[in-house]
Amino acid sequence: MAGADKSSARDRTGGRAAAEGRREPRERRTDDRARGESRRESRPDGGRGDRSRDAGMRRDRSGERAGNGGAAARSDRFVRGDSFRKKSSAGSAHAGRGSAASGTAAESAAEDGVRLNKYIASTGRCSRRAADELIEAGRVRLNGRPAKAGDRVLPGDAVTVDGRAVQIEEGQVCLMLHKPVQVVSTASDPQGRRTVLDFVPEAYRHLRLYPVGRLDYFSEGLILLTNDGALAQRLTHPSHRQTKVYQVLVRGQVTAAVLRTLRGGMTLAEGDRTAPCEVMAAGAPNGETLLTITLHQGLNRQIRRMCRDTGLTVLRLKRVAEGGLGLGSLAPGQVRELAPEEVRALRED
Repeated sequence: MAGADKSSARDRTGGRAAAEGRREPRERRTDDRARGESRRESRPDGGRGDRSRDAGMRRDRSGERAGNGGAAARSDRFVRGDSFRKKSSAGSAHAGRGSAASGTAAESAAEDGVRLNKYIASTGRCSRRAADELIEAGRVRLNGRPAKAGDRVLPGDAVTVDGRAVQIEEGQVCLMLHKPVQVVSTASDPQGRRTVLDFVPEAYRHLRLYPVGRLDYFSEGLILLTNDGALAQRLTHPSHRQTKVYQVLVRGQVTAAVLRTLRGGMTLAEGDRTAPCEVMAAGAPNGETLLTITLHQGLNRQIRRMCRDTGLTVLRLKRVAEGGLGLGSLAPGQVRELAPEEVRALRED
């Protein structure tokens, strides 16, 4: 019995020790928390920095994992988008180069003309190879001179094979324009001024028209536009001596001596010799004189130079007729197409 009591006492003593042993870690943890609170209270921020830093670190690590995935996704999208943009840019650049190349080729063709063999072939006369053989054999002439391989045909050029004119059939027309003043008599102007082709009606814009001869910038009147190279060559060649009639308004009275000089031919200041011409004088308002001058030669700015060298001041210069064609009532800037009989008369004149 006594042994049992001792054993029971030991069990109770051991139980209390075990319980105390179990309570000891909780007590230490409590003490640790107390010491930690004491340290945090002793800091200016009350220890909140540790918690904030710990939370921030956790967010950073979480954000870093998410960010890496997001960055990878963004990078992937960027690569794909950049690749697409590069392809699109390359495609646009390729298309742009193609468009620019075609535009440049068209401009170059307009400025440099067409190769002679291609031109002859385009008329339906023969193939390019056969055209080369004709050129080599000396049977082709360009503007009256023997042609050679590599020659190019420009608007207004005349091409003949065995003495017969050949040209591209595109609907040959001849237009009459009343050229206004301050318009250049060329197909284009590097200074951007208006040209005679700016007055061509829309129905004729698809044709390769060009002016036949010229009127200077401050002159007005009749000028022909055509795509008929043979006709243009005939009308402008010096040997044809195309008749042209001008009305010239000058300041003051014109003496008989001046009229004799103009009519009989004169040597201009530049050394050119003018051929005899018809000159008629009529009175005009304000003491001015209206001269009607008929020329049979085509020196550059001939009438203005003749008047300059005889002391006359030109107020207005207007071409009213050419080769039997009259300007009539055609107003400045207006255009009309010549009738077939008018064109035929120009060819036969």
